[in-house]
Amino acid sequence: MKVKISALWFFTAIAMLAHSVVFFMEPGAIQQVMTGIIEGWEMGPGMLFFMAVIFLVPLVMALLSLILSDSSNRPLNIILGTIFTGLNIFDFIGHLAHPSAHALLLVGSTIVVTILIVWYAWKWPK
Repeated sequence: MKVKISALWFFTAIAMLAHSVVFFMEPGAIQQVMTGIIEGWEMGPGMLFFMAVIFLVPLVMALLSLILSDSSNRPLNIILGTIFTGLNIFDFIGHLAHPSAHALLLVGSTIVVTILIVWYAWKWPK
């Protein structure tokens, strides 16, 4: 179970990174970065810190899922998996305003994967 959940967290991290990389290939993306406002969000120090945390949490969870005890692992994965599912749903809804196939695919896949994290953690044998 630990390896499955860890692999799902790695998938989440890689899909989020891929989404960010592919974004820079969209026409007009570099201009948005240069203005400091990306998809309507001002990229100040606070937002950049928040984004760094959002990228780091799945990687940390991939590690913690392997090394924490089962009694700590289960609730932590349920809580953070639920939070990331919510964040990804919010992101997905935001992309519906200006849909692009790659964004919907990558963000949609992270929704499915974080739901699986919660499901596996919930079904974790006690």
